[in-house]
Parts: sequence; C-alpha cells; structure tokens
Amino acid sequence: MSTLQFTIPSKVEAIEPLMEKLGPVISSNLPPGEDAQVDLALREALANAVIHGNRLDSRKKVHVSCFPRKGCVDLIVRDEGPGFDVAAVADPLANENLLADHGRGVYLMKAMMDEVRFAKGGKQVHMRKTGPVH
Repeated sequence: MSTLQFTIPSKVEAIEPLMEKLGPVISSNLPPGEDAQVDLALREALANAVIHGNRLDSRKKVHVSCFPRKGCVDLIVRDEGPGFDVAAVADPLANENLLADHGRGVYLMKAMMDEVRFAKGGKQVHMRKTGPVH
C-alpha cells in the first residue's frame, strides 16, 4: 500500500474522523492487539498536535503521513506550532505528577510504539510499530 497523507484542522473534533479512516489501514497491517496500541499512540500524538502544538488555532493544520506495510506501520504527525523540548516534559510517573490531569501523551506514545522520535524542534513525531516476527 502506498503512503497516505492527511491534513486536519486544529480541532479536537477532527481527530475521530481521521481515526476512522486510518483504523482499518492500521488493523489490516498489524496483528490484533498491536493495532489498539497504535490507535492509542496516534490519538495522543494528534491531541498533542492540536492542543499543545497548534494551541487550537484554527489557522493552523495538523499533517499526518501513514506508511503501512504488512507487519509494520510508520506514522508521522506534524503540527504548525512553535515546537517543544521533549527532554523538558515532566515524568508522569513522578509522585508530584501522578494525579495530574494531563502530561501523559509522550509517555503513552513511547509505551505503545516500538520507536518514537521527535524532529523539527518537537513539531514532528515519528512513530513505528512492528508486529511480531514469526
């Protein structure tokens, strides 16, 4: 399958329609269970891009690239915001952050995906999930 490209507005309501398009593509390329992890990581990346990256600015967009192939899915999510320093993100497992109502997105992406890296000063996240090799 070829690369899929999407652009959504910086609205939380735009996330679900995109997930409905990408869900079947992700599911058809990964084993059951693996696709649920990608779903969660992608939702977190999209929410971070819309809310924290673009700060819900209707003039800014979120760009998503999906590179599916049997047994592997690569995703890139890019926002048009100022970026951030991933090293400065607070540890959500630290005692003082356990009850916080935010701050777990990066942690969840890293926990759910096999590879996560940030580029372009934090404006872009690259994620990869590879199914088990038999």
